[in-house]
Amino acid sequence: MSIAFINPPETLLSSGTKKGVELGGVKSIISLSVNEKDGKQFLITEGNIFTELSWAEFYQEKGLEDQIDTFTTTKFDSVREEPKALVTTIVESINKIINNHRLFYGIVDFEVDAFMNRNCVMPGLKLDMKIINKLMEAHKKSRDENLFPKIYTDKDGIKKIDLEFQGKKKSVYFYGSKLVDISEKLSKAKGFATGIVCTSKGAANLYIMSDNILFKEGDVSELYIDQENIMIIEMGIQRQLLFPLSWFRIDIGIKSLETLELWEEIKNDSSLIEAIENYEKYINGLLFEKYKMIASGEQIGTNLEEEFYNMTPEERKKALKDMADAIKALTKKYKE
Repeated sequence: MSIAFINPPETLLSSGTKKGVELGGVKSIISLSVNEKDGKQFLITEGNIFTELSWAEFYQEKGLEDQIDTFTTTKFDSVREEPKALVTTIVESINKIINNHRLFYGIVDFEVDAFMNRNCVMPGLKLDMKIINKLMEAHKKSRDENLFPKIYTDKDGIKKIDLEFQGKKKSVYFYGSKLVDISEKLSKAKGFATGIVCTSKGAANLYIMSDNILFKEGDVSELYIDQENIMIIEMGIQRQLLFPLSWFRIDIGIKSLETLELWEEIKNDSSLIEAIENYEKYINGLLFEKYKMIASGEQIGTNLEEEFYNMTPEERKKALKDMADAIKALTKKYKE
């Protein structure tokens, strides 16, 4: 199932020619929204932590065509090393997410290096050098023959592209047509997924190579390499159906903030703490309304909502679990 990515990171729109190639990286705070009329999901860029893009020009001398001669910075915008600015970006992003009735999806990194780096640049992903060489050759072919599909669209003044997740474990895709149902699962998620972005038929395909995403406390997940996905990419490249573009890493959920380099320095900032608490209240409000609507026809006490919000996080979690278990039992009994 495809997702519309609104205001996508610029690295998803990068390309190259025989003369040069776009290089760089983007780290963004991303939200998730759902159109509950048709179940269509959207990812939205809420704030950028850094954008570093350059144009790398190749030597024009014979035999050196694949070696970079000069770099020209085309865009640089970063708050990742400035605590106050970083907090402001996070707080503003969280407030926009709450005000626009969305979910904090996570922090996304896209790195464009034309696969010329001898190592995978994404932390948590290690691929065989043969694979990286094939990606590099495919990227060169795309540059030389101008095969990069035009995945960028601008309709009704909104910049967006179609995006699909590929792989045997699509843990970064949350099935559901209602925001509250996705929020329940996303609020418990932590960990990351990483892999390769390929373009095809006007869409960006995120091939998940590895992940350690968890949905329950105490669960353990080991990193892996999705060999089947690698085979699919290789076949797609050979048939000129897929065009490798960049690396990606997605750290899932509100806990992704803890992966930021300055987290230990900013985590006690009062405005950040308040924003995160407001987001937790917002999610709990969604869940409270869900279970209140599903509950049996008995009259609900007027103090129930106040009591719910006055609970500790542990008490609230247990109450929600008890409510969910009760609803499951009632549903089962009803079906019998």
